[in-house]
Amino acid sequence: MEINKYTDITGAVTAEAIPEGRMVVIVPHSQSHDYGSRVDLPAVKLPDNSTEAAQARFCVTFAVDNTVPPIYEPYPTIPNTSLRYGFDGSANVPFSATVHLTPLSMVKGLTIPSGALALAFGPGVFTVWSGEWVYSASVVPGAYLAVTDPVTDGAEDPGKLKYSASASFAEVLEVDADLNLTFRILY
Repeated sequence: MEINKYTDITGAVTAEAIPEGRMVVIVPHSQSHDYGSRVDLPAVKLPDNSTEAAQARFCVTFAVDNTVPPIYEPYPTIPNTSLRYGFDGSANVPFSATVHLTPLSMVKGLTIPSGALALAFGPGVFTVWSGEWVYSASVVPGAYLAVTDPVTDGAEDPGKLKYSASASFAEVLEVDADLNLTFRILY
């Protein structure tokens, strides 16, 4: 997802794994991390029904952090000796994790894991990549967009943007040659 312009941003915790660039709804949660450091943040999740799809007004992306690569996902749980000796102690390896050499917020097309920090953007201008929205020949500049309802539109695409024949909360600004969609969240 590309952030072109924004006016409203909310820090959040993901209540489930969410592909970057999807529209989400804000919900309460009971997740805790580092002695309650995330308790005060709202959670975001993909819409489960038509009511939640109508309320999904936030475009979600990874929280930007200052972690220096390599980044381990999930971060390995290893004995406290690692604080002193790092990963070179025999008791600390092997571990099972995906290693990223680029910050996650800089990689296209990833899924934000459940329980991770995220940013939920309200009104603004954003670009989502091809495949992250429902293609229709009616999606042209000036057309309106709605959020897919997993009950009627299919459970495999919750939170994707789709064409709307009536006025909605988002408007198409551009569809480029690679089918990347630039849109504006109006309210």
